[in-house]
Amino acid sequence: MIVPSRKLIWWFAWLAVPLALVAGLAPEQTGFCAACAVVFVAVAVMDLALSTNRLKGIGVRLQDRIRLAKDRQGDLSVTLINGVPRLNTIRIGFPLPREFSVPTESQTVNLPKDADESTISWSLTPSRRGCYPVPFACLETPSRIKLWSVRRRVPLDANIHVYPNLLTDRKALAGLFLNRGTLGIHARRQVGQGREFEKLRDYMPGDSYEDIHWKATAKRGRPMTKQYQIERTQEVYVVIDAARLTARELAIQGEPSARPESLLEYFIRAALLLGLLAERQGDLFGLCTFSDSVHSFVRARNGKAHFDCCRDALYTLHPRQVNPDYQEMAAFIRLRLRRRALLVFLTDLDDPVLAESFADAVGLLARQHVVLVNMVRPAHVAPVFSDSPVEAPEDIYGRLAGHFQWRGLRELGQRLRREGVGFSMLEHGRLSAQLVSQYMDVKQRQVL
Repeated sequence: MIVPSRKLIWWFAWLAVPLALVAGLAPEQTGFCAACAVVFVAVAVMDLALSTNRLKGIGVRLQDRIRLAKDRQGDLSVTLINGVPRLNTIRIGFPLPREFSVPTESQTVNLPKDADESTISWSLTPSRRGCYPVPFACLETPSRIKLWSVRRRVPLDANIHVYPNLLTDRKALAGLFLNRGTLGIHARRQVGQGREFEKLRDYMPGDSYEDIHWKATAKRGRPMTKQYQIERTQEVYVVIDAARLTARELAIQGEPSARPESLLEYFIRAALLLGLLAERQGDLFGLCTFSDSVHSFVRARNGKAHFDCCRDALYTLHPRQVNPDYQEMAAFIRLRLRRRALLVFLTDLDDPVLAESFADAVGLLARQHVVLVNMVRPAHVAPVFSDSPVEAPEDIYGRLAGHFQWRGLRELGQRLRREGVGFSMLEHGRLSAQLVSQYMDVKQRQVL
């Protein structure tokens, strides 16, 4: 594609208008004006013909996998291949989505004459998670005498992967992720002796009859006792609700000027941080996401490759405008998980109808697994006399609505606890820290 440059437009304005005036005022000079116009057109056409394939030898290459973090500035490495004939100056741009903030839409690059390749850095800041394709690059260079601008699209096969930003939440839990060897480590009291079989040993006075291994006793002809150890490798699953209620936006505490984030954003960050901590504790971490159906299920494992797999399962997850199907989710988990595991639910139970459906479904899982249900405390949900005094008569209705909602959630929590399910309302600003505290408490009490 070739378009007129600004230089051509200026030359046309400076020549065409005066020549037309001279030809109109002095008819005897018409031939001279026509000859000047023909020369100008001939030069422009010659420049156009010589510059048609000017960008043919130019190539663009991006890095294989582009990884960025949400709301954090990153660099896009672009390699320009300067073919034959070599160019000195080129202008490059990319059709980035509106979720990306860039200092400039295009860059003008001076290519070195003695190098086949040159690399430039493109700064951009994404504002939303997801996978964004980069289908092509737009190139532009001036013609030989700069009367035209030669443009070309270079096809690309690249994707920009924008992952959740864990920096802020990880700073709040920095003490749990420091690799300090044995410096500063304190012994954590474990309740009970554990129920994971370790080995057999000879019976000693005081051993419980329940721990005697009767088959080994009959085989060896002397009493043998089973010895147990504390469970070290356990399965931890975070079950994330991605239905319509998780699309509610919440303001970031301490940053009033920041853009509000959806409830699902807090869930994803808390889940990934819990996965990092579970790996440091020697446990296996897994994921399950659902709305009206189960979207993804990652079997509990450990290792860096497994964490990348969990992150890939979450970074494209966005709220869906549907009601959650808790019955299908519970049936799916019950069929997939045979081993006793810790199930941490991150959901929103503001709707009484959905809360009733969740309470009916989660009872099936509580018979086999340890279930912890967490939701973010809605704004103004509190007992009517627990907040500051009412300043205006209109606030009374809001306080009463918050009290009735708080009472409904309290009754839901009591019902879940009777079925052996833990229920907590957490603050969205401290969701990750409170979720980690729950996990560490389960580990300490050896509930699994």
